[in-house]
Amino acid sequence: MATLKEGDKAPAFTAKDQNGKEVSLADFKGKTVILYFYPKDDTPGCTAEACDFRDNYQSLAAKGFEVIGVSTDDEHSHKKFVTKYSLPFTLIADDSQEIVNAYGVWGEKNNFGKVYMGTIRTTFIIDAQGTISHIINKVDTKNSSQQVLDLLA
Repeated sequence: MATLKEGDKAPAFTAKDQNGKEVSLADFKGKTVILYFYPKDDTPGCTAEACDFRDNYQSLAAKGFEVIGVSTDDEHSHKKFVTKYSLPFTLIADDSQEIVNAYGVWGEKNNFGKVYMGTIRTTFIIDAQGTISHIINKVDTKNSSQQVLDLLA
């Protein structure tokens, strides 16, 4: 599994979004990308995080940011999540776990004493040249967009 750090080149990927359209990181060259990894569609923490990005999407977009969410849920799950919460940004279906492994966010988790493998909630800020400028490991799901803005202020 990859251990990425700030200053590393962001791993390239191509996968399907919530509409079944192929999306590549290269599609966003020249823009600053907020690439956030989350465990599961329509769960409390993941919904709070997605809705925070939704509620602040216009101000993020006005600053030139592209928001992309990634989980191991499939396209159908993403489509329902996007529709239910009116999410204005792309969600990538990584059901093969290639992207979560490339970014080093697939790992052991512990919930109520149950140990299992899953996506470790992490946000990467990728600059216009495709370099990771910031990594947020301790994501505040209710204020995730503000965490990004604070880092880049």
